[in-house]
Amino acid sequence: VQLQAFGGGLVQAGGSLRLSCAASGRTFSSFHMGWFRQAPGKERDFVAAIKSGGNPYYADSVKGRFTISRDNAKNTVYLQMNSLKPEDTAVYCCAADKFVGSGGLHGSSNYDYWGQGTLVTVSS
Repeated sequence: VQLQAFGGGLVQAGGSLRLSCAASGRTFSSFHMGWFRQAPGKERDFVAAIKSGGNPYYADSVKGRFTISRDNAKNTVYLQMNSLKPEDTAVYCCAADKFVGSGGLHGSSNYDYWGQGTLVTVSS
């Protein structure tokens, strides 16, 4: 599966953005999908994931502010980001895999397929 993320941009603190990740292929509905982010000089961090069945999971740092969803008819997963903070500034990437490994959906090593990143910049 090939993934393409878009929707990043510059937003003021407290604002909102919606990221999209479009997937190729006809088996999108069978993939678990994840969003990760990497700030300059930092490691890549888990943001949110959604299982093929629709169950969502969130990092504590974004819980209550971000919402992950998927539209299997459009082969797309979304990340709605509200109440953005300067510390949310990062390159956001989407990822996909059909299986959940020992590291769980929170672990980047669980995912075999990655899209290119989209930059989110939150100004104070």
